[in-house]
Amino acid sequence: MKKLIALLFAVLLPALLAPGLGHAAEPQAGKEYKAIAPPLASPKDKIEVVEFFSYGCNHCSDFHPTISQWAASLPKDVSFRRIPVSFNRPEWARLSKIFYALEATGDLAKLDAAVFVAIHEQRVQFKTDEAVFSWVASKGADAKKFAEAFSGFSMQAKVQRADQDAGAARIGGVPSIAVDGRFLVNNEAASSYQDLLRITEAIVDKVRKERKGK
Repeated sequence: MKKLIALLFAVLLPALLAPGLGHAAEPQAGKEYKAIAPPLASPKDKIEVVEFFSYGCNHCSDFHPTISQWAASLPKDVSFRRIPVSFNRPEWARLSKIFYALEATGDLAKLDAAVFVAIHEQRVQFKTDEAVFSWVASKGADAKKFAEAFSGFSMQAKVQRADQDAGAARIGGVPSIAVDGRFLVNNEAASSYQDLLRITEAIVDKVRKERKGK
């Protein structure tokens, strides 16, 4: 009987500790997260989780399936948003514009993962705007509509604002996750992408408890 109990415990423990299950341990400032001061703008009716990323980042490409699946099953009081950053690199700024243009044309859900695949698996070179437009057309999207959004008057402002938010959050690289505009998850505290999301959930729970305590 003791052996059976030990076996059941060994099987069930990982499930209890998996993201989204059980009770997350209280995260520690300076260890699992750093405070963002002053805080980033964040909605008051939701606990917002922000992923800073770039299509040009291979780690972001690897992380994308995991965080996408996680974001699809968030509780109602949590929202998720992604911010593409360039770190003032012209080639990454073009990738940021791809994200915002796909978002504007309604093609993001269809081509988001495909951009990562094109860059990191198929070695597609997005060195010019024309190369981007050609690739979008090859995927069956409206290239003219995309080009108009990509070259729109407000596009540069969006890219600059994204980099400003990244700078204000003092991220050291991507992917990086901010919670409620106030807490930056410490990537070095995570042993895996799943563990990074576990820490994120613990911080979300911290914010939730703070709000209920008011």
